[in-house]
Amino acid sequence: MNSNFESRFAVSPNEVKQMNTEALRENFLIESLFNQNKVNLTLSHYDRFITGGAMPVNQKLAMPNPENLKAQYFLERREIGIINVGGKGIVTADGEQYELDYKEALYLGKGTKELFFETIDSSKPAKFYLNSTPAHHTFPSKKVTKEQAEIVELGSLETANHRIITKLIVNSVVETCQVQMGMTELKTGSVWNTMPAHVHDRRMEVYFYFEVTENQSVCHFMGQPQETRHIWMQNEQAVISPNWSIHSGAGTSNYTFIWGMAGENLDYGDMDHCAINDLK
Repeated sequence: MNSNFESRFAVSPNEVKQMNTEALRENFLIESLFNQNKVNLTLSHYDRFITGGAMPVNQKLAMPNPENLKAQYFLERREIGIINVGGKGIVTADGEQYELDYKEALYLGKGTKELFFETIDSSKPAKFYLNSTPAHHTFPSKKVTKEQAEIVELGSLETANHRIITKLIVNSVVETCQVQMGMTELKTGSVWNTMPAHVHDRRMEVYFYFEVTENQSVCHFMGQPQETRHIWMQNEQAVISPNWSIHSGAGTSNYTFIWGMAGENLDYGDMDHCAINDLK
């Protein structure tokens, strides 16, 4: 079997207040995304967002069509964003090939019937990180390189949050129904991302942490601004962030993370900020 599918229900803030560490991790942490020659998918009932990873090593992998979706094929009623976080690879969509290098992205629109993943050099396997959301319109597929992305530099070393934000799949770069993806790279000496924290009732997010060096970790903060919780995370793990929750993190060294969003608007700046001194 070369695929794995998991479905997770949405839970309310009141339920989360009662959760211990194990329950928080079971509901929100996605521990395993990349296994050799396998596609892993996790469906969250927050905006029916699917987070996944495909790691072809020495065989071409087909995108599975989980029975739970009740669809003829995976992208029948969905769109998908893909970012390669491994060696060079190829995504084939309805016969058209897209070569993706490290940190390059690909958007595929609703209606793409056949989707395959493969690695160019098996000694350096590709790792395709996947975010998929429901879609009600078909937009053209598009590859996005870092040169084509919208890049913003924020923060400072003095506040330990000097970072580069690379907006890869956003409405200023590529047309989508609702999926948005980008990458935030922390500079050496900086560890905080997304601080001051915020919530946005109109969208949920998933954070994928990578380039976390050996023997280091990231502490991800979630929950309502006055009722926060934390989850310790390792390299190449993802965490589901509900629309009522803050989403911020600090690492024991610098790292990179991919943010993926879905919801009822495409306004990147749609955020309800929380003052740092008001967090509890």
